[in-house]
Amino acid sequence: MSNTNSRERDLIYDWNVHGRTTSYPSAVELDDETLRDGLQSPSVLNPPIEQKIELLHLMDTLGIHTADIGYAGSSASAQADVVALARESATLNIKVNVACRTTLADIKPTVDCAQRAGVEIEVAAFLGCSPIRRLAEDWDVEFMMQCVEESVTFAVREGLPCMFVTEDTTRGDPDTMRMLYSKAVECGAKHVCVADTVGHATPDGAYNVVAFVKSIIADLGARDVKVDWHGHQDRGLGVANSLAAIAAGAQRVHGTALGIGERCGNTPMDTLLVNLKLLGIVNTDLTMLRDYVRLAAEMTGVPIPVNWPVFGADAFRTATGVHASAVAKAINKGDPWLANRVYSGVPADWFGLQQVIEVGPMSGVSNVMFYLTSRGIKPARPIVDRIMAAAKQSKRVLNEAEILKLVNA
Repeated sequence: MSNTNSRERDLIYDWNVHGRTTSYPSAVELDDETLRDGLQSPSVLNPPIEQKIELLHLMDTLGIHTADIGYAGSSASAQADVVALARESATLNIKVNVACRTTLADIKPTVDCAQRAGVEIEVAAFLGCSPIRRLAEDWDVEFMMQCVEESVTFAVREGLPCMFVTEDTTRGDPDTMRMLYSKAVECGAKHVCVADTVGHATPDGAYNVVAFVKSIIADLGARDVKVDWHGHQDRGLGVANSLAAIAAGAQRVHGTALGIGERCGNTPMDTLLVNLKLLGIVNTDLTMLRDYVRLAAEMTGVPIPVNWPVFGADAFRTATGVHASAVAKAINKGDPWLANRVYSGVPADWFGLQQVIEVGPMSGVSNVMFYLTSRGIKPARPIVDRIMAAAKQSKRVLNEAEILKLVNA
């Protein structure tokens, strides 16, 4: 490990740590919302319970701490899935929670699910807090305070841990937030969640609002109450905002596989985990992250974009001559560490993947030479010339059948 760190220092000048830097804690908890918030996307399929259970196992393998397993207040079928997933969680390290509005109509079915499953389920009770939401709903603060008191008190009295979530926190006014969070903590909530419900925040905004909520908790002297961050992707800032929230002191952050969710989706859990790994905040083996992403795509019907970080088809694939030449030289040196970094900011082997060199119209001779030798084919000049000529005339990367046909021509 020390030799690897030495090579990093000698060969990569890291501007991420030279100059202005952000301090992060050494650990953070993760809450996976794929099976609840993720499934609220109007474009996804609601998968069968067998696949939901399989995904829960993968979450557990990846070291994810908690999972939102549904919305029990919505239907009898949702309750059946919550019970099945809660029972399955008893065989795993991962804990579970269920989203509820701050109304007994949602919380009572969740309590019933916990009793049927024989498993503790955290109640995630949410309530919009921003002035614009209050206007649309015709809510006043007195009504909202009553909702918080009734819901949190009931959940705690029933023996379930409770997280109080303010929706649209990143557009909420400080005075209302202070009143709502204080009431939730007074009634027994052990987590409070800052939600960027419509993806309004920038990293500065995420940092500022989490720091403010942390100050509320400190003023209350509630040292056992943790602060969560729940981010969305409407401005494409889900991961950046989550990192800013962690830097501000958020102790648990939420995300979904592939960022699926309403509108532009949630913080993508897979990309967040990649960044937490690179920052040294998590040290979990992430070789199963590929299976998590692929299963989520299969079960929800959401295709993985080819340029998706790490797990898109093109993430570690090149057909460009200059890029391929550098990667091929590193591979030919027998130096996988170098090959995984010379043209990549993310080491492919950390995730059970590898660099792939192909042949297309932007390729050079090095692409063809490497392609052939890696398959045990002697790169004779006439063969190389035929493949290069075909590649330059093509509008796309050549597939294996086309290249082998040229080899045997």
